[in-house]
Amino acid sequence: MSLLNTSPKWTLTAEAFANLLAVFDSDRESAGQKYLAVRANLIRFFEWRGCPFPEDHADETFNRVARKVAEGEDIRNVSGYVMGVARLQVLEIIKSSSRQREALDEYQNSFNEVADEPTSESQIDCLQKCLQQLSSDNRDLIVQYYQGDKREKIENRKKLGVRLGVAMNTLRMRAQRLREHLQGCVEECASLA
Repeated sequence: MSLLNTSPKWTLTAEAFANLLAVFDSDRESAGQKYLAVRANLIRFFEWRGCPFPEDHADETFNRVARKVAEGEDIRNVSGYVMGVARLQVLEIIKSSSRQREALDEYQNSFNEVADEPTSESQIDCLQKCLQQLSSDNRDLIVQYYQGDKREKIENRKKLGVRLGVAMNTLRMRAQRLREHLQGCVEECASLA
């Protein structure tokens, strides 16, 4: 028995969205207005709880409700139902943020342990060689990602994410993969020296 979920991810279709609107009101125009009002409330709801990307979370809430409608769920008070789904989603976001924070703390601790180790000339030479093996884009990304101290580093990373057009989590993952690649490269190079 496979532990992986092989079922395809549910996506919002035009039909599913039309069915969602029909839950708001039988008149399509009125349904659209009610949908937009609830969406605005959802965005504020997520903003007030400090959730990043509140618009995305509002859309995900509607996707979940649309899925329930498509599965035959009988929803009588759509606004209340939507807010109930949003409340559960906030709990998921908080739990996920907590896990990410723990992982980052662990990563930072392991990075600090490695950084505290004395670096030899051969390791520095190996790092420079390994950096040169990266594409110029990846080399720039990893160098800029670790530039600066404390607040400056945070601001540099935000600017880098904006410049690359990626979310901070995506940027963090790219930097982690590049760092792991460089670490392996430097270890291999140092063992040959």
